[in-house]
Amino acid sequence: MNVLLVEDNISIIKGLAYSFEKNNLHLITKTNIKETKEYLENNKNIDLIILDITLPDGNGFDLYENILKDLKIPTIFLTAKDEEDDIVKGLEVGAEDYITKPFSTRELQARVNKVLLRSKKKSLIKVKDITFNLDKAILYKKEKPIELTAMELNLVNLLFNNLGKVVNRNVILDKIWEWTGNYVDDHTITVYLKRIRQKIGTDIIQTVKGIGYRIDEE
Repeated sequence: MNVLLVEDNISIIKGLAYSFEKNNLHLITKTNIKETKEYLENNKNIDLIILDITLPDGNGFDLYENILKDLKIPTIFLTAKDEEDDIVKGLEVGAEDYITKPFSTRELQARVNKVLLRSKKKSLIKVKDITFNLDKAILYKKEKPIELTAMELNLVNLLFNNLGKVVNRNVILDKIWEWTGNYVDDHTITVYLKRIRQKIGTDIIQTVKGIGYRIDEE
């Protein structure tokens, strides 16, 4: 697991680096907003961010709202500010958690573990013996990856991201146009779904006659 710490206090950095290493977490550290932006331009494999609000070159809230929020990486705000308004703001903008300085390293570690576990559960969707990893876009049958074409994977991703909801055939047609730039008809959708079903080998994709397709939660 990769954790990105954005913090300019060297003592905190050293303390957390030791603690996280003992718990088999790889801690990457950046000390300001500029470094963080540059790093994230080429590195998206981050499982969680611990973000200090007060940084040398700006505000952690702004960094989160302008960049991190769109990356959908779970974030814990870390700050010396303990005023209620700051805590509320941190949670309202979308943070997973909020901890104030001074803090216990063990407490932060426990919160990190809790967020990572919750995030992992969200990224894995299991229906019968089929599991879809939303983050990695990999489909498994009994833990064995199923080989899909790019188009088949796009369609599977669309259905799993709308779990329990009917995806209208017209929506699928529009998505295929968006993905390929090519016009297709209803028959093409039928062919794609038939191939996907054959590869999956488990009856999880339901046809809603005259409307579209749906994958239901167990």
